[in-house]
Amino acid sequence: MSISPLKIIHLSSAHPDLDVRIFLKECRSLAKRFPTAEVHLVLSGVPERVEEGVHIHTVPARTGSRLSRMWKTVNHVYEKALSLDGSIYHIHDPELLRIVPKLKRKGKLVIYDAHEDLPRQLIGKSYLPMSRMFSVFFEWYENFIVKRVDAVLTATPFIRDRFQKIHPRVIDINNYPLLSELEFDESLESRTHVCYIGGLTHIRGISQLVDAMQFTQTTLQLAGTLSPSYQEELAQSRGWSQVVPCGHVSRKEALAIKQKAFAGIVTFLPFPNHINAQPNKIFEYMASGIPVIGSNFPMWKELIEVQEVGVCVDPADPKAISEAIEYLRTNPALARAMGDRGKQRVKEIYNWSAEEEKLVRCYTEILNI
Repeated sequence: MSISPLKIIHLSSAHPDLDVRIFLKECRSLAKRFPTAEVHLVLSGVPERVEEGVHIHTVPARTGSRLSRMWKTVNHVYEKALSLDGSIYHIHDPELLRIVPKLKRKGKLVIYDAHEDLPRQLIGKSYLPMSRMFSVFFEWYENFIVKRVDAVLTATPFIRDRFQKIHPRVIDINNYPLLSELEFDESLESRTHVCYIGGLTHIRGISQLVDAMQFTQTTLQLAGTLSPSYQEELAQSRGWSQVVPCGHVSRKEALAIKQKAFAGIVTFLPFPNHINAQPNKIFEYMASGIPVIGSNFPMWKELIEVQEVGVCVDPADPKAISEAIEYLRTNPALARAMGDRGKQRVKEIYNWSAEEEKLVRCYTEILNI
């Protein structure tokens, strides 16, 4: 009698097919560390294929209103995932929480991967009416469902500490960089600009960053997708003439931008979900050997200033941001020392290898193998 292979099913109704945390880190690590298992990834509106040992499946692309997408796409993802008859299901979106009871009734093992502290994030959603009330309700709902899963993985220690109050198996799997991304240009002369790579929205401090550029002697490589209305607003700033909008960039293109920068910027505004976050950008700038200019939140200051890998400023103050940029521009030896120190920290501590071990150990314990 043949024995069915171990099937690991990752599900997302909102993420792209090459998402850094889901595909590049978790799915690839599981495919490598469990070579006799099948690792599947169910997504929406992507090409179906097998890539690096991961079976990528698709359901119809998300269309219609936000609520319609959340309902229909979740149903499609659930049906597709269930048809694969997995041994363990690993869900990556809060909107997928409603399928947890269905999976548990069918005797499935379930892992919930909390990428964000969503209750705090909801407070900053300008499009959401009564956001604070909705945040309270969602935190109650999330806690209620999470008690049923077999493990909770979190992207930061802060989110881990929250869930440890309600669940016995909670592990922080931090979004530290892949060691393969530690290569960078050694030439000091080639470092011509500062950079920001990521989401381009008001709450991420992009308006203040653009304003800051008018007080500097350099340019800002701004990588990410700008909505036409927000770009029109930013273009009114005196600093816009010193901004190079790069649009959406690939991972390879992002590395090239960082390799030519003398500093990486992540000056998120002090919204609740930012203050206790660990943005990937901090570690990715460190991995590229460039100093970080970050927001002056206590947790970020411990990471950036205490470890001497960059400087922290008031993210709402364009003049303070510009002074930090000019400080690093005019002190290249100091900037290089900070960058080298950050890169060394990534090599020793802040890299995916240790997180991969935690991920594999969690799966081994849950599956009892």
